[in-house]
Amino acid sequence: MTERPMDRAEIGVGLVGYRFMGRAHSNAYRQVARFFDVDPVPRMVALCGRNEAAVRDAARRLGWEGYETNYERLLEREDVQLIDISSAGDTHCEFAVAALEAGKHVLCEKPLANSLDEARRMVEAARRAGTVNMVCHNYRRVPAVRLAKRLVKEGRLGEIRHWRAVYLQDWLLDPEAPLTWRLRRETGGAGPLADLGSHLVDLAHYLVGPIAEVIGTAETFVRERPLPSGDRTGEVTVNEAAAFLARFENGAIGTFEVSPLVPGRKAHEYFEINGSRGSIAFDLERMNELQVYFEDEGPYTGGFRRILVTEPEHPYMEGWWPPGHTIGYEHTFVHTVKDLLDGIRAGESPAPTFEDGLRCQAVIDAVERSLGERGWVSTGRNPVSGETVAGL
Repeated sequence: MTERPMDRAEIGVGLVGYRFMGRAHSNAYRQVARFFDVDPVPRMVALCGRNEAAVRDAARRLGWEGYETNYERLLEREDVQLIDISSAGDTHCEFAVAALEAGKHVLCEKPLANSLDEARRMVEAARRAGTVNMVCHNYRRVPAVRLAKRLVKEGRLGEIRHWRAVYLQDWLLDPEAPLTWRLRRETGGAGPLADLGSHLVDLAHYLVGPIAEVIGTAETFVRERPLPSGDRTGEVTVNEAAAFLARFENGAIGTFEVSPLVPGRKAHEYFEINGSRGSIAFDLERMNELQVYFEDEGPYTGGFRRILVTEPEHPYMEGWWPPGHTIGYEHTFVHTVKDLLDGIRAGESPAPTFEDGLRCQAVIDAVERSLGERGWVSTGRNPVSGETVAGL
């Protein structure tokens, strides 16, 4: 058993999924109480997966006390109060609704669901349950992104006019890359538009405001890929790459582009915000930096300059290293879990909540509808309150 901080309550955690996201979340639960003063402290009770040999080995390696191969059994456990859903997108709705009906707190990986209807069901279940819910859009917890939010909120950029964002990778560039669940409509929903694009939409909502209408284009460049078994091929049933224009409710305009078929791009998640008085820019591949430009700094010092976001005064950095010593991708999940635990203690769901996830899903849905209608599509009535987009 690992040591627990003294005089703090524990909360039992059950995690569903043990691959990429499961590893990231497991590390966060192991580390959070060692670097931040959280109460309750997470107790890593059980890891859940279908393959007993694989989940047993993962539980041992990742630091879990035990494992389950049956999700219903996980929900029945009285020593588990928080369910973390890090499994494939087609499981999110079923698993989250069941967990909420069982009275558990829920952290769910993004995107919230594979469809707008599923997202609505999850929000309705969360409202009935009254427990804490949260979507794991971890990039909100990058200190440089938090600094960007502060600068926008303080009015340093003036009137926000432009948003542009890309999320580009190259993991699908090889046409022999296998046909994973992310490339099938029934399991991966809207594909990279949802998988990568939901991050950009969430950041746009967080930093700029609600999106009112969109128009998009998309393409599938490799239409068949080898099945994981390797003995034959299967059809890619999602769009591999997508781009869309957006109009924000506050009058700003924006561009979004996602693709996992871009040579040389590994995790190029970039956004730039331009206002009447200044600009900011962020690139995940240089995640400890924020580029800023302010008009009032004068013509002789004009141009973008770099802020290294590692001072203890910067968000979350008081828990880590001396100034100049950078943090990495895994720390964003620690910050997410910290805020989740703080929310559980306060009895309040930290943003982004399931309602925020539903708003994000409404934008993805509108982009997909625009592909068929070949024109501008409103994100519609607020899927949470029933109000118009202006009320988001």
